[in-house]
Amino acid sequence: MTEVSGHRRIHPVLLSGGAGVRLWPMSREHFPKQLLNLTSDISMIQETARRVADAARFAPPLVICNEKHRFVIAEQLRQVAVTPAAIILEPVGRNTAAAVAVAALRIVERDPAALMLVLPADHLIRDVPAFQAAVDRAAAAAAADHLVTFGIEPTAPETGYGYIKRGAALAGLDGAFGVEAFVEKPPRLTAEAYLESGDYFWNSGMFLFPAATVLAELEHFEPAVVSACYRAIAGAKVDLDFFRLDAEAFSAAPGTSIDYAVMERTTRAAMVPARIGWTDVGAWSALWEVSAKDPYGNVQIGDVVSHQIHNCYIRSESVLTAAIGLEDTVVVVTDDAVLVAARDRAGDIKTLVDELKRQGRSEPVTHRKVHRPWGFYQSVHSGDRFQVKRLTVNPGAKLSVQLHYHRAEHWVVVNGTALVTRGEEQVLLRENESMFIPLGTLHRLENPGRVPLNLIEIQSGSYLGEDDIVRLDDTYGRV
Repeated sequence: MTEVSGHRRIHPVLLSGGAGVRLWPMSREHFPKQLLNLTSDISMIQETARRVADAARFAPPLVICNEKHRFVIAEQLRQVAVTPAAIILEPVGRNTAAAVAVAALRIVERDPAALMLVLPADHLIRDVPAFQAAVDRAAAAAAADHLVTFGIEPTAPETGYGYIKRGAALAGLDGAFGVEAFVEKPPRLTAEAYLESGDYFWNSGMFLFPAATVLAELEHFEPAVVSACYRAIAGAKVDLDFFRLDAEAFSAAPGTSIDYAVMERTTRAAMVPARIGWTDVGAWSALWEVSAKDPYGNVQIGDVVSHQIHNCYIRSESVLTAAIGLEDTVVVVTDDAVLVAARDRAGDIKTLVDELKRQGRSEPVTHRKVHRPWGFYQSVHSGDRFQVKRLTVNPGAKLSVQLHYHRAEHWVVVNGTALVTRGEEQVLLRENESMFIPLGTLHRLENPGRVPLNLIEIQSGSYLGEDDIVRLDDTYGRV
């Protein structure tokens, strides 16, 4: 199918490869900002998917993501009733040119006349009707074989964004313009001049392309990108609901952006100005700016008590957080970390995270709550030769058949029903019942019930790392 309501079919492509380092300690390598509920009661990738869920306007979305996030993304899309055309797994990050090439190759194979709408999954757009109107204007320009970028009408002399200089209006294409120049992040005085001129727009990183045309331009300017992506698709494997690119082939793709690879070099670039309430939520200061504030300019989320604070962002995801006499400050509290930063220095958090990584710490990578395809586990307490975790297993889900060489486990059911395989026996455990799994014993945990299973796991042994798991059978293809 190539037509919807008289127009060429628009295929959304959701890019979910970012790490969101500047929103640490909530955003982490294994659970980045697009998976977090930062601006509403659903995650940013769920919000992005919902914006393109209109079947009269859009085809099912194609999602490109880090393979570490695959199960969480699949579950989050299920929660908002979005069925993707595919979830494509990148074995390594290769920037946006490779992601666009993979998406275009997949889309033209099924729909040679398709338009593709490229959307980062971690952006906030508050005016969805205005977004849809901008997409309609961009689709008309893309149907005329232009490569369209969305330029955000600036509201401040922002130095953290790249800019696009608007060119002449495109004949017969209402609301679409040529592109005179792409400009890197400017210093403050230059940004003020851009704002005053009215001809410069923030570069949103969102695009609407004719899939075949952007592929041809990529082949012209960056043939190595297309060649590597073609081979990565040819050698790909279907893994449950996922399309796993060939690692060796995809790793050979140059790591360049679609902006540099095509948009700054093509003669087909066009821009559609958009006033859609957009921000990339790139730092805690940006989140403060877009959040509802009290009369003193404060954003307070979670268990927070304060006295005489002004223009602060204070968020607690765990314990009571109390603040007195602060101004222009960011405080973010999670289970295992506390961030305190001057609000105007929130963009420097990457430096701090890089130092934590250099020290070999786990906090930049994982939370204490770790999501798995069957549910999640959460670290409660640990010490010399022991560790206590809470496990939540979704209804109907099961862990892998596995054994451990260095630890024994003791499971205590808090609520729900557990079906435990231990060696040759199977036992049904209910609330307040328990079972011991000796070191080296083959075992599996299942939830045969209709409600979540919650239990406490006590591990003991000489080594308690997650890599001491030998899987013999797994529902989720992890053997």
